[in-house]
Amino acid sequence: MIASVTVYCSSSNLAPPAYFAAATELGREFAKRGIDLVFGGGRVGLMGCIADAVMENGGTAKGIIPRFLEEREVAHYGLSELHVVETMHERKMKLAEWGDAYLVLPGGLGTLDELIEVITWKHLGHHHKPIILLNLNGFWNPLLLFFDRIATEQMVTKEHGRYYSVCDTIPEVLELLS
Repeated sequence: MIASVTVYCSSSNLAPPAYFAAATELGREFAKRGIDLVFGGGRVGLMGCIADAVMENGGTAKGIIPRFLEEREVAHYGLSELHVVETMHERKMKLAEWGDAYLVLPGGLGTLDELIEVITWKHLGHHHKPIILLNLNGFWNPLLLFFDRIATEQMVTKEHGRYYSVCDTIPEVLELLS
């Protein structure tokens, strides 16, 4: 049973409007389904958008933000819980621990870092949680091609694809979380 989902996503306010619409819809659906949101704790970009939607619809949102980013990412003080930690490593560990599954929306370097880390940890047997990439507008296609390339070049086994699921729509994501 998936009671909480760690969401990795952009902190940019300049992301395409379709990504904000998806974050809002996911936040509403999490609240409606009683799924707790675990995320990076910022109130900007897709992070803030999904958290706002969860909170506005009566759900639970738990943010984790390192002290040095508390001001830069504009910590979201309107959450069910906001945990200010000392390091990025502590943030990443809590994000990884607190969710029953990982959902990765479009994002930048931080999102990519978090995605690769949880895939690597799954490969190493550190966890067995679902990892879902929401491939809005084909956002993750170049990365998925790269994953295929490293398998073709035998840098990873062809089974690497079983570590994660790729969804093009929100209903597909929600189906995997139910």
